Amino acid sequence: MKLKNISWEIWLLIIIVLEIILFGLFNSRMFNFNVLLYGTNDFIYIAFLAVPLTMIIVSGGIDLSFGSVVGLCAISLGVLYKSDMPFYLAVLVTFIIGAGCGLLNALLIILTGVNPLVITLGTMYLYSGAALLISGTAGATGYEGISDFPGYVDSISNGLALGIPLPIIYFTVFVFIFYIILHRLNFGRSIFFIGQNMRASRYSTINVNRITLINYMLMGISSAAVALMLVSYFGSARSDLGSSFLMPVITAAVLGGANIYGGEGSIFGSALAAFLIGYLQQGLQMVGVSTEMSNAVSGGLLICVLIVKSVSHYSDTIMHYLKKSFRHENREIKGSNEHVY
Repeated sequence: MKLKNISWEIWLLIIIVLEIILFGLFNSRMFNFNVLLYGTNDFIYIAFLAVPLTMIIVSGGIDLSFGSVVGLCAISLGVLYKSDMPFYLAVLVTFIIGAGCGLLNALLIILTGVNPLVITLGTMYLYSGAALLISGTAGATGYEGISDFPGYVDSISNGLALGIPLPIIYFTVFVFIFYIILHRLNFGRSIFFIGQNMRASRYSTINVNRITLINYMLMGISSAAVALMLVSYFGSARSDLGSSFLMPVITAAVLGGANIYGGEGSIFGSALAAFLIGYLQQGLQMVGVSTEMSNAVSGGLLICVLIVKSVSHYSDTIMHYLKKSFRHENREIKGSNEHVY
């Protein structure tokens, strides 16, 4: 079987298995199924954000503000609940806030024509500043944030169903929905076409602006969902929830196969890449590697895996070049030998 015929998702799955085996040789707890299963609670939120971000990247865009949207939605949820709003209604308003942030991102991109990188960099600071302002106004500054939520809130992220953590079940449904959207519907095919050729898309029947609006609103809604799960997981609403997600999420999307220039990407690939990064961090902690070193290792892994991807994708070209160089070298040796005789 040729390397290029093996899908990138299979490569990622192989790498995940290999890293689990490698870390398991140093710490046998890595072979414990329960450790692998329940350990996902520490990083599955990265996967939740990497999936919708993949759709944005495939369309040729980017979003740097999702971490700030998570913090804004989290602190908004806490403040709304503390203002005697019923929790279910506070959750609804939180999702509206998330969708509104995504809508604002899309409108600014459409109306100004400025690169999404610049727009979302600006809104990242806008949303994080708004979250800090709300937090300060509510007197919720500091590490503790707003707590004392109803008891059932804790089960949203910490509950089990048939022995499986609920976030895993949520994520399975979440990935399936986004897989259908991107890889099975005309909407998804339009996203790929926009990413491959934006100018041609605008002259075709594709409504580029509508797809941009939906894409960024889905990112905002997903950020609100992550905010809700993080509030449940930590038992408190803080403005800094999501502040550390930017690089891991982008890394997971790119590592999963999304082309940063658009036109290429995979929902399953991004999901698997998020688990690869999560288990890598978990395994490094188990073997006693410091956080600083683990970040460097994660960066090195990204570079190595992308090299493997390039080699597998261009394997025929590389082999053709090597064979051509080998033949040329043999002809030179043969010619020099004939000259000697």
